[in-house]
Amino acid sequence: GVISGLAGALLAERLSRGDRSGEGGDEAVLNTVLAGFLGLGVVLIPLLHIRVDLEAVLFGDLLAAAPADLLRSLLALVAVLLLLAWRYHHYVYLGVDPIGAASAGLPVQRLRLLLTLVTAFTVVSAMTAVGVVLVIALMGAPALVALAGAASLRQALGRSALVGMGISGGGFLLAIQPAVNLPPGPLIGVLCMGLLPLASLQHQRLSAGG
Repeated sequence: GVISGLAGALLAERLSRGDRSGEGGDEAVLNTVLAGFLGLGVVLIPLLHIRVDLEAVLFGDLLAAAPADLLRSLLALVAVLLLLAWRYHHYVYLGVDPIGAASAGLPVQRLRLLLTLVTAFTVVSAMTAVGVVLVIALMGAPALVALAGAASLRQALGRSALVGMGISGGGFLLAIQPAVNLPPGPLIGVLCMGLLPLASLQHQRLSAGG
């Protein structure tokens, strides 16, 4: 999983270099590669006669998690923190003005590749616990809420992490209630979707105040 995830990240970065449609084109390439590798994995299951629980792959299975999965998650966390500590200001510059960052001599392609590799490693490390679909939702939905009204990228990162941990913990606690008795993965996915109207209301309120 780690090898295929990193291979997909390298492929997406390679294809993005030839794209000339801007950041939206990069996102389209990443999403297409993600869907292609996910489809390839599903196709290989019957071809190789592998017994796999697709629901666990998509939404995770905490009962199947082992100490090795926790170790991979901790390594992914360390990788993210090291990347932010090492290249934080460069990524801020790249996010605000990618053309200016390239003109200033920053290694734009290398920075994007490092970020893509760390993201791929993070997705793969969390697949056993929360699944491939849910980890993507947890990487996106909390950020939408955290970015609204954030005074800096540091503040947005901190708020996003807190929202993600809160919605994950809340989903697990809700799932184990006897009156609910639902699988935690899909339930957390629903809660992530519930964040979207909240993010929209925050943006509307900020726009009205501005």
